[in-house]
Amino acid sequence: MRTTLELDDGLMRAAKKRAAGEGKTLTAVITEALRRYLAPAARSAKPFRLHLLIKRGRTLPGVNLADRDALYERMEGRG
Repeated sequence: MRTTLELDDGLMRAAKKRAAGEGKTLTAVITEALRRYLAPAARSAKPFRLHLLIKRGRTLPGVNLADRDALYERMEGRG
């Protein structure tokens, strides 16, 4: 199909340079670029799954989970 497009001068220069560098026609380069742009996005074969690391344990004697400042001091070795 034949059509007329208005393209940015810099974009057109880059497309012509790419076509010349690859030994292709300008039409072939633009067609390939449009095909890639319009192709459906590839889906990954396996969906991502987050695995949580869960540790069992208990609080140390004298630790009050409701007192944030005391917890920070304890974790930093000051308490």
